[in-house]
Amino acid sequence: MRLSAFLLVRKKRCRYITEMFEVLVYLYETYYRPDACPDSAALAKKLSAVGFEQEEISRALGWLTDLAETTNEMFNQQAHQTAFSFGSRVYADQEYEMLGTEAIGFIEFLESAEVINTIQREIVIERACAVHESPIPLDKLKVIVLMVLWSQGKEPDSLMFDELFADEENTHPPLYH
Repeated sequence: MRLSAFLLVRKKRCRYITEMFEVLVYLYETYYRPDACPDSAALAKKLSAVGFEQEEISRALGWLTDLAETTNEMFNQQAHQTAFSFGSRVYADQEYEMLGTEAIGFIEFLESAEVINTIQREIVIERACAVHESPIPLDKLKVIVLMVLWSQGKEPDSLMFDELFADEENTHPPLYH
């Protein structure tokens, strides 16, 4: 009985996490920049009017608030650093478990392609770990990356945007005639 209850809670939690990401994607698609969003109360009303439930709205807005706080903390820490690090990032065991190999590889790809810098990488890692889903699915990590860039007023170039939203299920190369 306890096992089935655990699975039910886990499925329910994952469903809420998925719905939170739907709210985040909606915000990205609807508002070009974060400063174009109305205040939290008005935004919550608009999201509710569109059909999102209050719990998923609260989770998404809370996640975005935490993103803003993390971003401020990371950029404040950069001011106190004496030198820029060109070393490799070593992941703690807990981070490795939370993120998974696929997500870590994708983060390293984005950093090597200069889509994200070292500070943005750390913000992405922190926000991905905050989701509490391990390993984090690549599609959710891509939304996190997009929201980190969006929150800073940055837009990936069109090729990187296509990579962020490439359909993983469509693994066949396109046919050209």
